[in-house]
Amino acid sequence: MCGLLGFLTADVATDDVVQQVYDALQCGRHRGPDERGTWHDDHVILGFNRLSIIDIEHSHQPLFWGPPENPERYALAFNGEIYNYLELREQLTAEHRARFHTEGDGESIVAAYHFWGTEAFARLRGMFAFAIWDSETKQMVIARDPFGIKPLFLATGPNGTAYASEKKSLLELLPALGLSDELDVRALEHYTVLQYVPEPESLHANIRRLESGCYATLSPGEQPRPKRYFEPRFRVRPFAAGGEDKRYREIAEVLEDSVAKHMRADVTVGSFLSGGIDSTAIAALAIRHNPNLLTFTSAFEREGYSEADVAAETAAAIGAKHYIRVVSPEDFANAIPEIVWYLDDPVADPALVPLYFVAKEARKHVKVVLSGEGSDELFGGYTIYREPLSLKPFEYLPRGVRRLAGRLSERIPEGTRGKSLLHRGSLTLEERYYGNARSFNDAQLRAVLRDFRPEWTHQDVTAPIYARSRGWDPVARMQHLDLFTWLRGDILVKADKMTMANSLELRVPFLDPEVFAVAEQIPFDQKITKDTTKYALRKALETIVPPHVLHRPKLGFPVPLRHWLRGPELYDWAAAQIADSQTDHLLDKTAIKLMLDQHREGILDHSRRLWTLLVFMIWHGIFVENRIKPDIQEPTYPVRL
Repeated sequence: MCGLLGFLTADVATDDVVQQVYDALQCGRHRGPDERGTWHDDHVILGFNRLSIIDIEHSHQPLFWGPPENPERYALAFNGEIYNYLELREQLTAEHRARFHTEGDGESIVAAYHFWGTEAFARLRGMFAFAIWDSETKQMVIARDPFGIKPLFLATGPNGTAYASEKKSLLELLPALGLSDELDVRALEHYTVLQYVPEPESLHANIRRLESGCYATLSPGEQPRPKRYFEPRFRVRPFAAGGEDKRYREIAEVLEDSVAKHMRADVTVGSFLSGGIDSTAIAALAIRHNPNLLTFTSAFEREGYSEADVAAETAAAIGAKHYIRVVSPEDFANAIPEIVWYLDDPVADPALVPLYFVAKEARKHVKVVLSGEGSDELFGGYTIYREPLSLKPFEYLPRGVRRLAGRLSERIPEGTRGKSLLHRGSLTLEERYYGNARSFNDAQLRAVLRDFRPEWTHQDVTAPIYARSRGWDPVARMQHLDLFTWLRGDILVKADKMTMANSLELRVPFLDPEVFAVAEQIPFDQKITKDTTKYALRKALETIVPPHVLHRPKLGFPVPLRHWLRGPELYDWAAAQIADSQTDHLLDKTAIKLMLDQHREGILDHSRRLWTLLVFMIWHGIFVENRIKPDIQEPTYPVRL
């Protein structure tokens, strides 16, 4: 595990640029406090901050590998873990007589690339972002894992191309690249609607992201050439009559295999544990490989916003030692600037805060944790996936009648029961569904954005994704969309950023290509029923997950934001953020303050919209105004647990 930073020059790597890369590495120190350094030749500078997990005493970076005639042909800078590296090494040795000089997983990447080319990337089971420099061809290849678990930002200018795990590191290098730090106002509009910045955008116009499941080739003086190597497709096939139990066993077996491989490490591996089925399944399988498993959860003081009791009961049922971190409103407000700094781009998901604190608690005890992200997208876990069932009657209406129903819904007052159903029933799936985050409609956007462009919509993001799923059932299309939007834009960003903020590695066994190969075949009626979600997964886990968890509704890390913004906990804090923010040229702060007051008075629930705007204001105060200066400390805990 590492924080990466690299610079491929258009000409020659000067000492000045080498020093700038080294200095910019400091922005990502939290991602790898065990080692820090740079290596360079005439064309490329590779920087790294290492968090040692596998082959701790060796596998230093950059890692050099090559055939016998040129043993240092390739230089690898690698962030992540390859869980099937032992199997890859065995195969490469048998088929190609490949030689390995460490016990780590990095060499398996380079050797696979040498013998199999870019086809090797689809054979990697793991989470990764890496760069391989070929000193013979003077070409670099960068790649990112299939689901986007690990981040990779890119910037290309007249003086070269730079990549990084942390966008803030690239911001330091923009002048060296010959680029400005101007904002992308279209990305801001997308953020305001979606509550995250969708890939490949970032809020800085000259910094993009390499998308999940993609690689790109880089040559000195040329633009990156990205290409997709992994496209998740739901190849649904009905369960054979009487064959349900076999398919349930397949799900359980592939998940058990994934957890076993995700436990590979030379340090202690713990597990996050909420009250839900996903994290419980992971922890219950993990303890089979580590009887002394430690589990961690967070909670809020407010009643009804905690799964701590259920998580503690679960930990006792499976035999794990459990730790709970309680978060107060003061903790919440005080941590926001620091959290936004770690995020790089704003994400308006308040669950970031309890995740940040539970990661901080976990890092006192372990260096790696497992978690349950990805289960909902693969197995059909979101309640919204049941919407096609509730809207089925609208499909029998003529298109004109459905449009009329939509126009009628516009005349119904906000908050009236049935208004949303009528409106959504009038729309096609492509029009109505753009992921789990749905915040502002056009009228609300027009009220708060100074430069509102009605032609910039969520369909900028979703239309190309929907085009690749024509003919699929509606739930499969929604899952596919979420893999490219909500999962990699929100879920995995907060998972990576909040754990790495504490130099803690998070692993997600559900997001494994072999698990997906089983999940992609599950038919509609085995995912969603009128009574539950993730039906097939629940059946598969009946002998693994304790009964008190098996059929509990999804809750996650709930945050009492709606209540706090109405009361003394956060109202004054929010009002101060609005007053102090220097975003008047971008936002109508008078309208936003009115929203806050309406929310306090109980006229309308604006909590999600307010939080979206408040997070952006704090982000702007840090990265644009330089007004807010989070107190970011160097890692001080023991680096080796």
